[in-house]
Amino acid sequence: MSEFHVTRTLPEDAMAAALRADVLHGLTSDPKTLPPKWFYDARGSELFERITELPEYYPTRAELEILAGRATEIAAALPARTLVELGSGSSEKTRHLIDALPGLRTYVPVDVSDTALEQAGRTLVAERPKLNVQALIADFTTGLTLPRSPGPRLLAFLGGTIGNLLPGERAEFLAAMRALLSPGDALLLGTDLVKAEDVLVRAYDDAAGVTAAFNKNVLNVVNRELGADFDPDAFDHVALWDATNEWIEMRLRARTAQTVKVPALDLAVHFAAGEDLRTEVSAKFRKDRVGAELAATGLELERWWTDGEERFALSLSVVR
Repeated sequence: MSEFHVTRTLPEDAMAAALRADVLHGLTSDPKTLPPKWFYDARGSELFERITELPEYYPTRAELEILAGRATEIAAALPARTLVELGSGSSEKTRHLIDALPGLRTYVPVDVSDTALEQAGRTLVAERPKLNVQALIADFTTGLTLPRSPGPRLLAFLGGTIGNLLPGERAEFLAAMRALLSPGDALLLGTDLVKAEDVLVRAYDDAAGVTAAFNKNVLNVVNRELGADFDPDAFDHVALWDATNEWIEMRLRARTAQTVKVPALDLAVHFAAGEDLRTEVSAKFRKDRVGAELAATGLELERWWTDGEERFALSLSVVR
C-alpha cells in the first residue's frame, strides 16, 4: 500500500530571510546580481512553463526525449529502490524513471514549494499503489539531510539546473551530493551542452518576449516582498553568450540612470544608464568537462546519454 508523507526541514521564514540576504548582497555588489531562484513565484513559474513550450527553447524537450527513450537503460544501469529528485516541481519528467524502475519502493521529491510537492505527491501515490512518496520541503543548495530509505538510491538533478551555479558553487554542490551517497548509489545529472551561439541566444531571448517577461518578473518579486520600487519597463532584457566561460548570461539593463529604493532593507540603489543587473548564468557543458567536475568530487562518469541532436545530456555516476 502506498504512503505519502511531507517533511519540512525548511523553516517557515527561511525563504523570506534568504531573499533579503540575496537582494542586499546582490544589489550592493559590483557588478549587481540577483540569483535566478527568485524568478519562480507563481507568475514566474507560469511564464517558465510557457518558455518550455516555445520553439526556440529546446532543453526541456531534449531532456524529455532522453528520459522517454532511455529510461529503461538508466534503470538497468542502476536498479534503484529509492529515487531522490532535487528541485522536483511537478515531477512530470521523472514519471518516466519511476515507471522504468521495477524495484522502486520510495520516491523522495525535494523542493522549496510545498504546494508543488503536495500536488505531485498525491497524484503519484494515487496512480502507483506500491510507491511510497516521502516529500521533503528543503533548500538543497544550503545543505540537505535525506530520510532513511532502501538502497540503492538514485539521486536525480535534472533540467540543466546545475548550470545556474558558478564553477566554485558547482564544486561545493557536487561534493555535498557525493556526501549523501553510499557505495552502490548513483547521481543522474542533466546538463545542457555547448552548441552554436545563435541557437543558445535564441533559447534565452525568444521572439515572443516570454523570456523577457520572465526575466523582469524577478523585479516584481522584489517589489512585492521587500517594498521596492523597481519599474520593470525601465529595464531591457539581455541574453549574451560568454564564449570564454561557455555560459549564457541573462541580464536586465537599465534604460536610464535611476535610483531604486528597497524600504525593507533601508537601501537605495543607483543604476547608471546602460548598467546591467545579472539575473542568471546558465553554463553549457562538454562531456569531458562534466567528467572532470564529477571526478574532482570522487564521482566517476559511467554512462552518457544525449538526445538525437546532441543538445542535452544525462550522465550517470555510480559510487563504488
